[in-house]
Amino acid sequence: MTVAKLSVAALGAGVTSAASSSGVFFRESFDEGWRDRWVDSEWKKEEGTDGKWETSAGSWFSDEAADTGLKTGEDARFFGISTSFEPFSNREKDLVIQYQMKHEQNIECGGGYIKVGPKPDDLTTFGDPTPYYVMFGPDQCGSTNRIHVILNYKGKNHLRKNDISFSPSDKRSHLLTLVISPDNTYKVMVDLEEKASGSLKEDFDFLPPKQILDPEAKKPSDWVDDPKMDDPEDSKPDDWDAPERIIDETAVMPEDWDEEEDGEWEPPTIANPAYKGEWKPKRIDNPAYKGPWEHPKIDNPDWYDDDEIYAFDDFAFAGFDLWQVKGGTIFDNIVITDSLDEATKIAKETWTPLHEAEQKFYEEEQAEKERKRAEEAARQAEEDAKREQEEDDEMDAFLDEDDDEEM
Repeated sequence: MTVAKLSVAALGAGVTSAASSSGVFFRESFDEGWRDRWVDSEWKKEEGTDGKWETSAGSWFSDEAADTGLKTGEDARFFGISTSFEPFSNREKDLVIQYQMKHEQNIECGGGYIKVGPKPDDLTTFGDPTPYYVMFGPDQCGSTNRIHVILNYKGKNHLRKNDISFSPSDKRSHLLTLVISPDNTYKVMVDLEEKASGSLKEDFDFLPPKQILDPEAKKPSDWVDDPKMDDPEDSKPDDWDAPERIIDETAVMPEDWDEEEDGEWEPPTIANPAYKGEWKPKRIDNPAYKGPWEHPKIDNPDWYDDDEIYAFDDFAFAGFDLWQVKGGTIFDNIVITDSLDEATKIAKETWTPLHEAEQKFYEEEQAEKERKRAEEAARQAEEDAKREQEEDDEMDAFLDEDDDEEM
């Protein structure tokens, strides 16, 4: 199936305009004119650690032209690139950010996330310090494999409290979708299936807590929080205090010991079999135990609510600001819209044919790996059997030779 490449320019002003009541605000599939729309970051240029971007469909694709995307082209580099579009607000409507990403490499450590926010004054300066509203996508390093969801609120970036686990290094393109709704809920989808969802107010620390620990409260001095106590009726036995070590009565002074030269001989000590260790009284239930003391809480005088956490007024840029130990990640089919149905429709036109083709290639690769493993196992078994037979033949020859000598 051949899928036409689409970009912002190809969509028409009516679709990309923020005035559209429902539609696509930004779309990019990196067709032949993508270089005219995207600007390389120079943030790391002076350090010489800026990575080069290229385009590729990768080794697995459905239609090479349709599946060509933006690729990180070097190892151990910072990659920065961004583009701008007509400003729009997501007030009173859903915000849907969707893109596809493929790690063809073993990335080892690096990001695959997108940033969206207000347009910088100069796109060439785009980098880690650049303000953004939303950062969304995978981040992998060592044992950490997660999808970032970071939202800006009152000038501060807030990370979702709990990680969303995701490890996409399987050479297949994955579709990542974030939906933020006016009721301050959100949803994260991977490959058109829900991965996580929840409340912005509960899953992020945007708002102060409704209650705080009472700063005036202190645990009473007579509060007993030890459930056990020493038994006052218990006493140490009279024969308990045996020393840990005793003199070895069987030891004798060596015959060559010279007290004038070696000093006075002292017999060595040995572990005392009667030693019982430090005596401790038995523990019994404490009748004065009151349980763990809980610090009382009071209403937070600084608490406030905000029903517009979800809303941003001037989305106008999208970009990738990444560090990767191993380059080779391919990004494609970025969509920013106010309709999950529209985003899903686009995904089924673009990502689904690629996904089906990649799945077929993946299964063929796994089958080939299994065939080679089976061949290697058979070869090893044949070698082992041959070696065992040779050893048996050598033993038979040795026994025959021994029998001839006895005769």
